[in-house]
Amino acid sequence: MSSPGNRRIVSKPLVWAVVPAAGKGSRMGSEIPKQYLTLAGKQVLEHTLGILIGHPRITAVVLVVSADDVRWPIVAEQFEQGLNVVTGGAERCHSVLAGLNCLREHADDRDWVLVHDAARPCLRVSDIDQMLNNLNESVWGGILAAPVRDTLKRCSTNGEIEQTVDRTRLWHALTPQMFRLGDLRTAINTALESGLIVTDEAQAIEAAGGRPMIVEGHADNIKITHPEDLALAEMYLQIQGRS
Repeated sequence: MSSPGNRRIVSKPLVWAVVPAAGKGSRMGSEIPKQYLTLAGKQVLEHTLGILIGHPRITAVVLVVSADDVRWPIVAEQFEQGLNVVTGGAERCHSVLAGLNCLREHADDRDWVLVHDAARPCLRVSDIDQMLNNLNESVWGGILAAPVRDTLKRCSTNGEIEQTVDRTRLWHALTPQMFRLGDLRTAINTALESGLIVTDEAQAIEAAGGRPMIVEGHADNIKITHPEDLALAEMYLQIQGRS
């Protein structure tokens, strides 16, 4: 990875990206990890990396893969520039931390890091731009999210409805999630030391006392989780003119 290094004089924070891609995607019911499934003539991961590596304000991307990933080397030749690859861990937070540790060799603690799911191939450039513009001067950073539009029900363990939940202030958390490198690395380390396995980066920042902001993004930034998501993602890519 080509970068200025830790001792550079920081006049303006740089922007980096970390893509955790070490998961197996068991809910897809496929032997192939979901990030390597075919979507609109490419693998899901190719769409995801392409939008990040091609963004003019992102300095470089760190991809985090599993130690036994035999599929990545086949794709790797397409992404020789602007990408560094490291080995992840058991959970998403371990993989993200591995990516952050890699960045510490190249970036300043005040630089911004966008953490984006490998299985979200429909991210729009305009949503990245909006995040960078809205959060650049924020204290803690924030996340891309979509407002909850459906009626929500809280149920008992046997499936009986107990309550209709007020959706007025509820949001679907999406990615990227954007935080300072030093803040996020410290927050995840602290969470893990306390036994907390965080499911997203905002949860780690929240546990450390931070108050991340919400940036409204497009709801088509879906995560490939179930087989039917592939057809929906392909439709969204066609609408965006990316397939």
